[in-house]
Amino acid sequence: MASLRPLMIALVLSLLSSAGWSLSLTEDQQKKLQAARQEMGLKEGEPFKRHICLWDISGTSGPVFNGATDLRLDLLRYDIDISLEAFTNEGVMVASLKNGHCDAALMSGFRARQFNRFTGTIDAIGGLPNLDHMKTLLRTLAHPNLDKYMVSNKYQTLAVAPAGAAYLFVDDKRMNSLAQAAGKKVAVLDFDPGQSKLVTHIGAAAVSTNLATAPNLFNNGTVNILPAPLIAYEVLELYKGMEPDGGIVNYPIVQLTAQLIAHTDKFPPAIASLIRDVAADSFTSIQTALQKEADKIPEHWWIEVSSQNQMEYDDMMRAARLKLRETGYYDGTMLSIMKRIRCSEDPQRPECSQESE
Repeated sequence: MASLRPLMIALVLSLLSSAGWSLSLTEDQQKKLQAARQEMGLKEGEPFKRHICLWDISGTSGPVFNGATDLRLDLLRYDIDISLEAFTNEGVMVASLKNGHCDAALMSGFRARQFNRFTGTIDAIGGLPNLDHMKTLLRTLAHPNLDKYMVSNKYQTLAVAPAGAAYLFVDDKRMNSLAQAAGKKVAVLDFDPGQSKLVTHIGAAAVSTNLATAPNLFNNGTVNILPAPLIAYEVLELYKGMEPDGGIVNYPIVQLTAQLIAHTDKFPPAIASLIRDVAADSFTSIQTALQKEADKIPEHWWIEVSSQNQMEYDDMMRAARLKLRETGYYDGTMLSIMKRIRCSEDPQRPECSQESE
């Protein structure tokens, strides 16, 4: 149901790049870096060079590329020299990673699933209810014991960054339950097989669309429901589609991510583990930036969801995760990790007494 996921990740990455976070390695991290350099046979002062590709819908003039340029300067202090290349089309960038042109590429978690199903499952519907759960997960992923799951054949996940939750933007405030969504039209991307299944499961009608037209379909009334992160409210003027009687269902359906996917042979295990550790340190700055976006939403747009309806959402999303796990779309190990995190935060959740997932 995260129909705008890939497009909105690009917009959210713009936000994250300007979150004010700069790289500064701790003493322990610097020791790990030196040990990794020695293992690689790099001499004192010899730079570790790699080519990194970025998805920025504004190209080299965009904030994602500019933010990465600032990070590049920080890395030079540690003899890490990365060259950067911006792509305005995420699909083209992914192809460039596959053909070896890019040593690593920053992309949406949605696209990352094809390279690593384990980390690509972080964006599973309902898997992480809020950013506190995401923080716990990212710290968990930074533990060396999970390094093996970050590698999938010739590719590995170097970093995962939160990109905010996706919510349901609706044109009718009465849609505060799944029952109210029955018969409504929901925008879904034509290249995501999971979305149509979820929509039909609740009795709604899936309207196949693409990244360029989805926001307009909501704003002109062609679809009644559009899943999107909060940054879309202002950037894509989604308030037009909500006027006069719509709103935003105040219950997140998925936590979106941005992921740095790399060729395994280009980043030795010690370097890869260090990058994941450093990336986890950026969480607080990213969380602050995302909260600023949420604060921009006028209070009158929020549609509160009763505890009973929240349980309905949870049950529906859990059923969808299990079904998509069975088809191989989601990774079972990641689903289990996220369930443990949910239950550690809230042991009273009904699912915590069940063995599945």
